[in-house]
Amino acid sequence: MMNSANEWQTTFPEFLIEAEKLLAKSEECLSHLHLIRDDSDAIECMKNSLAKLAETADSLALQAISEFSRHIEYLIANAASPLQLHDQALDALHACLSLLAWQLELIDTRTGELGMDDTEQTTLIATVSLQIPQKSFSYKPQQRLHHAS
Repeated sequence: MMNSANEWQTTFPEFLIEAEKLLAKSEECLSHLHLIRDDSDAIECMKNSLAKLAETADSLALQAISEFSRHIEYLIANAASPLQLHDQALDALHACLSLLAWQLELIDTRTGELGMDDTEQTTLIATVSLQIPQKSFSYKPQQRLHHAS
C-alpha cells in the first residue's frame, strides 16, 4: 500500500525519530555484546528493537526496511548458540544496522520511496547467516492422525 502524500508528510518525521531510537538501542545492545558475549538481556533487547522497527516500517509501507529488520531479528532469534556470538558475527550484525541507518537517510521524504536494490541487504544477510549458525530443522511430513498399532 502506498502512502498518500499528506499522510506521509505528517507521519514520516515521527517514524524517523522512532526508527533512529530503535536503531540506536540495537547498536547499544550490540556494543554491550562485544563486552559481555553471553548477555541474554542484550540479545533480547536487540531482537525486540528490530521487531519494533519492522512493525513501525510496516505501518508506513516501507517494505525494504521492515523485511530487512525482520530478517536480521529472525537470524538472531534462530541462532543455534545465541549466547556465543563471536567478533565476526557481531561485526556482520553491525554492518546490517549500519545499512539500515543509511537506508533511513535515503528514504525520499516527499514520497516515502527507497530507490535502491536489495543486493547489499542480500549480501549482508548471507554473511550473517554464515557467521551465526542457525538451529537446524529437519523436515518431517505431517504425521497421520491414525497411527498403526
